[in-house]
Amino acid sequence: MHIEPGIVNGAKIVLSYATAAAAAGYTLKLGLETLRAKGLVSLTLRSLITTVLVFCFFQVLPHYPVGVSEVHFILGSTLFLVFGAAPAAIGLSAGLLLQGMFFAPFDLPQYGINLTTLLVPLFALQALASKIITPKTAYVDLTYAQTLALSTAFQGGVVAWVAFWAVYGAGFGMENIASVLSFGSAYMLVVLIEPLIDLAVLAAAKTMRDLDKTGLVTPRLFQTA
Repeated sequence: MHIEPGIVNGAKIVLSYATAAAAAGYTLKLGLETLRAKGLVSLTLRSLITTVLVFCFFQVLPHYPVGVSEVHFILGSTLFLVFGAAPAAIGLSAGLLLQGMFFAPFDLPQYGINLTTLLVPLFALQALASKIITPKTAYVDLTYAQTLALSTAFQGGVVAWVAFWAVYGAGFGMENIASVLSFGSAYMLVVLIEPLIDLAVLAAAKTMRDLDKTGLVTPRLFQTA
């Protein structure tokens, strides 16, 4: 989902500073809420774990360029369900930054673009989860339909933001639109895989209920609201 360098240039890139700042501000709000609820140690440990995982998702898992961007297995819904919204957002932000600093410095000017593209869909996923998951349901008891909805919300949001940045930066030319469509088609294939990964991770978590006492996972993984 890294937008290709050169698509959004000049004064237009200033918009990404504003959207990234808004996303970072909401991440801070979520972080403070988690800090008050579970304490500094839990928030820090979960954020460190998600940062390492995101870095591995970007660098270790298969990824390939398609159209205006790259297709990655980011597993945003998995991070949310296991670790919670704030650690997931912090991990996505830090993992993306580390990858840019050490392996893809050419992506750093687009950091605000890519950060927005990741975080806003995560927040949309969080809002959807509050609507489709009842307070009496722990995340380990989710159905395939629910995990599919969450994954689709996240991945669809990523595709929508990439499309926005591509059109905003390069216009409605046929070549640009074709590149956007090819990226979107390839990226939405991830939706076929991610819910199965979510269910596999949740099934594994069911056998490790002692994790609930460690502070390493979100309380909703095992507990009802």
